[in-house]
Amino acid sequence: MTSPSPHPFGRALCAMVTPFTDDGAVDLAGAQKLAAHLVDGGCDGLVLSGTTGESPTTTDREKADLIRAVAEAVGDRAAVLAGVGSPDTRHTVELARAAEQAGADGLLVVTPYYSRPPQDAVEAHFRRVADAVGVPLMLYDIPGRTGTRIEPDTMLRLAGHTRITAVKDCAYDLLGSTKVISRTGLAYYSGCEELNLPLYAVGGAGFVSTVANVAAPRLRAVLDAYDAGETAEAARLNQLALPLTELMMASGLPGTVTAKALLGALGLPAGPVREPLRPADRETVDGLLKAYALLAQP
Repeated sequence: MTSPSPHPFGRALCAMVTPFTDDGAVDLAGAQKLAAHLVDGGCDGLVLSGTTGESPTTTDREKADLIRAVAEAVGDRAAVLAGVGSPDTRHTVELARAAEQAGADGLLVVTPYYSRPPQDAVEAHFRRVADAVGVPLMLYDIPGRTGTRIEPDTMLRLAGHTRITAVKDCAYDLLGSTKVISRTGLAYYSGCEELNLPLYAVGGAGFVSTVANVAAPRLRAVLDAYDAGETAEAARLNQLALPLTELMMASGLPGTVTAKALLGALGLPAGPVREPLRPADRETVDGLLKAYALLAQP
């Protein structure tokens, strides 16, 4: 069976950007500074080398170095999860073992992409990874990017593995997610900010958020209000975050681009994005700063 903990990695997790120096190298000192800032702001966990962390354009060595640096910076104050997904099962296992050795507390494993494997192959892939390590896995269900869903029935079977404990849910299927939540011990984390509160209300564990790079306290406040039984206040706080969320996540630019643009404007470590991504223009940055200022008001 899966972990009995409803929040195995905490509730408020940030899908952290990977800071780069001006010449494009991974900025490990900057990553440590940003990680400490995020934890100070209420993040229970940091997810490295995911979509927001530009995992497709960082090397295996860079990923391992990043884990070591961030784990050193936050110590036992927050869980450190490492993205290890790839379209190749063998490579994913190698990344998973390296992340565990580098100090990751858990692994974020995305569905194999591009080749569009059938469900029995998807299930076998995740089991291979889970069998290869001693740390828990968070499965990353994001069919809009991978082209392949982790179907609810597949989730139900995978929930029986002792090291498969959580899901980052970007499937946009609240019915399917609720079905799995109700029948397993899997901890479901929203990977889509607009569903943070709805998923939490039906038994979700929390969120893994790109917007948390710049607004973690505000997003966490939504969960705190809900836990306190103040559902109307939770809804109000959730609504206040929507303008910034929409600009960061639904403006036609990747969340990595908007998060790094806003972090940089706020004087926090971020640096440039790696190609093929391109930086946000001045108009976009100004709009982000305006929405951030409105959200930051008491």
